[in-house]
Amino acid sequence: MLYDPNLESLKQHPLPEWYDNAKLGIFIHWGLFSVPGWAPVTGELAEVSASQGWEAWFAQNPYAEWYLNSLRIEGSSTDQYHRQTYGENFSYDDFVPQFNEAIQKWNPDEWAELFQKVGARYVVLVTKHHDGFLLWPSQRPHPHKKNYQASRDLVGELAAAVRNRGMRMGLYYSGGLDWSFNETPIKDRPDVYDTIVQTPEFIEYVDYHWRELIDRYQTALLWNDIGYPGNAPLLELLTYYYNTIPDGVVNDRFGQVTSKDLPEHEEVVRNPDKGHFDFTTPEYSSYKRIVEKKWEATRGIGFSFGFNRAEGPDSYLSADKAVRMFVDIVSKNGNFLLNVGPMADGAIPELQQQCLAGLGAWLEVNGEAMFDTRPWVEADGETTTGIPVRYTQKGEAIYATLLDTPPGDRVTIASLRASDHTTIHLLGYPEALTWRQEGSNLTIDLPPELTSAPAYAFKITPLPSLVK
Repeated sequence: MLYDPNLESLKQHPLPEWYDNAKLGIFIHWGLFSVPGWAPVTGELAEVSASQGWEAWFAQNPYAEWYLNSLRIEGSSTDQYHRQTYGENFSYDDFVPQFNEAIQKWNPDEWAELFQKVGARYVVLVTKHHDGFLLWPSQRPHPHKKNYQASRDLVGELAAAVRNRGMRMGLYYSGGLDWSFNETPIKDRPDVYDTIVQTPEFIEYVDYHWRELIDRYQTALLWNDIGYPGNAPLLELLTYYYNTIPDGVVNDRFGQVTSKDLPEHEEVVRNPDKGHFDFTTPEYSSYKRIVEKKWEATRGIGFSFGFNRAEGPDSYLSADKAVRMFVDIVSKNGNFLLNVGPMADGAIPELQQQCLAGLGAWLEVNGEAMFDTRPWVEADGETTTGIPVRYTQKGEAIYATLLDTPPGDRVTIASLRASDHTTIHLLGYPEALTWRQEGSNLTIDLPPELTSAPAYAFKITPLPSLVK
């Protein structure tokens, strides 16, 4: 169908099945900020903002991709680091030639091969972050900064490599914040929305860019960030996108809002009456239950999205934790957009690769319990020994995935009743397992030599029932 530029029409857009099935995507934050690649190692967004407040978060912002904003906060750790490392007269723009020299070493096929091996179904690349630097040769270059873009078409080269590997390509673009147009530093949460650029020049600029990215790269996702100018023709843009890419998806960060619209204690304004989106995007956080509206959890492998040379092993997500996080997200109707932060030359740090490799190895065996599934009647369960269980469904089977290693030679899942004709398999083992119903609980005998893993997925056919 063709869509019209109004909310009633746009809300008829169905969530594409490919996105619902995909479950795992790779986010990439790469740009000028990758050259200094530094931020204080403060902690995770949700924890720091909740315990210390937003002003403390911005003063010690661990997001390395926010380097330019942090640099503008006088006396901040980033300001001190920059002066000590590069001197008083070295500007952020001086990173442009260094980045453009470094990217000559980059091989997009290596990234695509890695992401495919992990099991990702789609990739989302930052094409312009809040610093305003472009990763593609736009026909509408920056009006006030000469050559403020990459010397290679990083967007086009990666899109081709990703599609050659059978994955979808999505694009991120900072449509609200642009520190090359508005140099006011963000020091507290209201500043985020009050510094969204609202000038006619900028509105025309971002509208042109989004349409160019749609036309040139046929992006499978519009991943906007931190709002959109209030007078921008947003509904016209989304209509153009759906009519051009019918199975495309739009995230929830196009809100045309100011700080006055911010309800207290909400991370981001997502008001369906004010805009349209296909999925929500909790950042460094998740939902505690099955959410009917599709969602996508996003986070870095470390505390930062962009590469941060200050981060060590203690800052990084382990493969085991990534697996358990992924299982939990999928059970509640979410996708997991896991971010990598490459160095300026495109090298992905070894600790990040280790996390991806561990997640990929688990999915090689257990991907059936995640991909192409839907939430069951409940997401959460547990064993009688207290091991958390997460449920997913595919056809007439459910997958009960244990988030830890069961002790002994059997496991009992509480409040789960099988039928007389039930068959149970542990993914990765060829033989069906023996089982028995013990009152309201289901006991399963384990294989004699259980391979060590961060999680164990049991396929149970036909559908069992929950005992309330």
